[in-house]
Amino acid sequence: MGNPADKPIRVLLADDHPLVLDGIRACLEINEDIEVVATAGTGREALERAAESQPDIVLMDINMPELNGLDATEVFRERYPAIKLLMLSMHDNREYITSALNSGARGFVLKDVPSQELVTAIRSVHQGGTYFSSGVSDILLNSMDSDNANPLTTREQTILILLAQGKSNKHVARELDISVRTAETHRRNIKRKLKISTTAGLTKYAIECGLV
Repeated sequence: MGNPADKPIRVLLADDHPLVLDGIRACLEINEDIEVVATAGTGREALERAAESQPDIVLMDINMPELNGLDATEVFRERYPAIKLLMLSMHDNREYITSALNSGARGFVLKDVPSQELVTAIRSVHQGGTYFSSGVSDILLNSMDSDNANPLTTREQTILILLAQGKSNKHVARELDISVRTAETHRRNIKRKLKISTTAGLTKYAIECGLV
């Protein structure tokens, strides 16, 4: 018997294009830690397949017949709160992104990303984090810049998004080419300005603002 932690990540794929499904499945299944347990062509079918296959993660397209990905995500959140939702779309529309996150999705990945980035997104979400492909992060950051009521500097805004994605001070420091101590100082300043004392609170704030 293996350790439960060694079990592969069980993924359900939902997309109304069979060729897309086949392509994603082929890309994912070359990774030993990922198992595609079911596929679906509509949001309604995804809910039915989830009841049968009990996936850890549902990778779901937004534009699907019968029940679109956004509406299906809300139903998933109500019926299967333990299943994590990761949205996949060819559209980088900010309204799509914020709607998906408000519906309960833990991440948003554009369809033009390399296959390895999709694998990284699945692993990050499975571990309890969030994931946004680089194009999505740029859109979220730009939306913050346009919010004059935001008390944070541009650098603090960038760091808030990283923190809300579950990144550690060390990761933030490496990504922004600053010292870990500087990253920690920024974290303290963000908490002080927003009057939020916990990292979970920062994540909640970012989600409520439609940033992550």
